[in-house]
This record gives sequence, C-alpha cells and structure tokens, in this order.
Amino acid sequence: MVDVAFLLLTFFMLTTQFKAPEEVEIELPSSHSKFKLPESDIMIINVTKEGKIVLGLDSQILMAKLFGEENKYRAGIEVDPANLGNLLILARISNPKLRTVIKGDKNAPYGKIEDVLNTLQRAKISRFNLVTDLDKS
Repeated sequence: MVDVAFLLLTFFMLTTQFKAPEEVEIELPSSHSKFKLPESDIMIINVTKEGKIVLGLDSQILMAKLFGEENKYRAGIEVDPANLGNLLILARISNPKLRTVIKGDKNAPYGKIEDVLNTLQRAKISRFNLVTDLDKS
C-alpha cells in the first residue's frame, strides 16, 4: 500500500505543470523594483517585440464572456488596438476587482506601449503594473 502511495505521489509530482503556458514569449526589461504581482483577478496586456497586443485574463469565465466559449482556455488573444479600450471596459465591468498588468517586450516598439497607455487613460484605468525582471546587480 505504501509503494502505491509513493508511486502515485511521484507520478503527480512529475506530471504537474506549475506555470501555465503563455500565449506569447515576452523578454522583459530589467529594473530594481521588488514589488510582487497579485495572484488573482489579473488582466494582462502583452506587447510583443513585433508590436502585437495580446490580452489575457486569469478567469476562464471572463475569457469566454469576452472572446467566446472556444477561447475559454487560452492564455491570451491577439486584439486590435482600436478594440482594446472596449475590451478593457467590458472586462472591468464584469469584474471590478480586476487589476491591470502590462508586460512589454524589451525590444517592443515604444509607440505600441504608448498606444496601450493612452488606451488605458481613455478607459479611465489609472492604476496598472508594468512587469519587469529583477536586476540582480
């Protein structure tokens, strides 16, 4: 019985994914900030190095509500910059506790980051976090 328990424990330890796969790979810029991101109620705006904007939510229910049932399990959906403001407002109406996080690639064009910040300002979202890698030096 003990052997079976250890076998099951080993199986679950080896097959569990601790970090969900991301929709796009982002190489983060470095900073000296040690502020931790919240664990839940997160809306992530990714800006890739090609300048694409990908919106992700940590709630599957909210993902299904905004992007349709077929996109419920995706980590993020590429959105049109013109439609981003409406999606942000709909997400905030659905969950007022939602916190906004911006993950921009360090090689992303600055104009796209500026467009995202202007969209946040027009959507009356004044509190957001910029994600960076902690500089070890």
